[in-house]
Order: sequence, then C-alpha cells, then structure tokens
Amino acid sequence: MKIILTGASGLLGHAFAQAAKRRKHEVIGIVGSYAAPIAGLNQQKAIDLNDLAVLERFVLEQFPDAIVNCAAMSIPALCESDPSASERINVLVPEKLALLSRHLFARFIHISTDQVFDGASAPYFIGDPPNPSSIYSIHKEESEKRTLDRASEFASIIRIPLLNGNSLRGNRSLHEQLFAAWCRGEKAHLFTDEYRQPCLSDNLADAMVELCERNDLQGLLHWAGADPLSRFEIGQQILDHFGLSPDFISKSNRGNHPEHSRRQENLDLDLQPLAGRLKTRPQPFSEQLESLIVPKQFRVWYNSI
Repeated sequence: MKIILTGASGLLGHAFAQAAKRRKHEVIGIVGSYAAPIAGLNQQKAIDLNDLAVLERFVLEQFPDAIVNCAAMSIPALCESDPSASERINVLVPEKLALLSRHLFARFIHISTDQVFDGASAPYFIGDPPNPSSIYSIHKEESEKRTLDRASEFASIIRIPLLNGNSLRGNRSLHEQLFAAWCRGEKAHLFTDEYRQPCLSDNLADAMVELCERNDLQGLLHWAGADPLSRFEIGQQILDHFGLSPDFISKSNRGNHPEHSRRQENLDLDLQPLAGRLKTRPQPFSEQLESLIVPKQFRVWYNSI
C-alpha cells in the first residue's frame, strides 16, 4: 500500500512511518522545514501546507492508496495567538485531503483531539456532543465536520489524548517537556484535578496502520491509553521510571490558577468500538513508560545528578 503521510517529522508522524514500514507499506512523508532523514519513509518531501495547490498536485501525482494526516498546529496558545494560521493547518488542510481521498478512492486517516469535549462529564462516548472551549479545539471539531462532509465513506477520524513517546527533536512529548523544565532548574507544578488518558505514539501508530488496511471502520473513533490519570500521577510515574527524585514535581490545583480556568477537568474517552475490533490493544501507562528514553539534549544533565 502506498501511503502519503503529512506531519512526518512530528511525534505521531514519525511513529506512524516506522509502524507502516514494519507492515511493508510504502510511506511518502510530507514535512515542513525538517531536513534530516526520517526512519520509515521511502520518500521525504518538503511542502508548505499553507499552499494547498502545491499539496494537491503532489498528492495527485503520487496517487496513494491511503492518506494519513498527522499535521497539526497543536499548541493551543499558538492557535489563540494566530487563529488564521490555526484554521489553515487544522481545518483547510484536512478538508483538502478529504476531498483528495474521495477523488482518489483512498483511505483517509485524520487525527483529531479529546479536547473537542469540555471535560465536565467524562467518560466521553463517540456520540456525545462536542463542546470545544479554545481556538484549537474549535478548529479540530470543524475539521471533523468537514472531513465527514467531504469523504465520509473513506475517512476515519481518531480523537486522541495526551501523547507519550520519543520525538525526533526530543521536545514534543510530556516527558520531554518535563526534562526541559528540570534541566532549567524548574520544578514542575502538576495538577491533581486534571485527568488525562495518556497514549504512547507507537501504540496509536499501530492502530492507525490497521485502520489504513481496513475498510470497515469509518467515521468518528476514539483511541487512548488504558489508564485515566491525573497530571500529577503521570509525573510521579515518569519520575519513578527514570529514577528521579519526587522533589522535581509538586502538586497543584486548577482552581489556584485562574489563567488555566478553561482547561478541561477530565477527558477520559470510551474506546469502543475501536478497542474491541483491532489487534492493537490500548496500553496501560506502566507499559508505555518502558519505551520512554532520556532525550539526547538532556543526557549530560541526567547523568550528572
């Protein structure tokens, strides 16, 4: 199967490229400014996704069997500061790819987010009404609607949670961001009243490859790890995994930080029907930790403490 992959240099895109290679698929990865070779790709192409005409020409030239969209402007604060840029990447790009998938009769896998929900009444089922509270989540919900409108018979839209993993730059996943703070001498203040369902990017990538290979699981879907945990519990387990002092984190509460009042309390997702129909299984957080490594840029600091 020939697969076009956007966001190939990101945490999830990189994991997907390697998972697809293990299944003997041909993966053509689209990147932005990232120039180094990416494991798992058969071809690597730099394209500015703001130029939809260039993107369209390239996809049509390749004539893929599947299109996987891992490209996103995923930092909420950046979306708030530049809503137009967020709309272009988070709405217009997936809409264009959905149209192309319909034209090519290609599978389309689009990544959305658990943040389309408001966090007030977890667990969330696929049919529950979204209630996005930020520019990022509003645009993600709009991308879901447009994808289903343009290519419902070809598209699988996966709402995903907080991701773990080892990114190419060592700065994308939660444990990498914690290491950056610790290396700067900062203690991480983690909420005890904010619950997430962390997922390893490798595990999600395996599920996505399965979806590419199947034609019977379209529409909105949920995927996550097996364990809903508070941010503080996640931090504790990361410290234990790396043998670090518990003093590197402290308990915090959303109510003590008015600037975080819009953050969702609990985004626990119900994983049916996907969890019951794939060979890939949702992972407990303890299993996810086994795959995490110290980011390269922080190893001197880590080995010195």
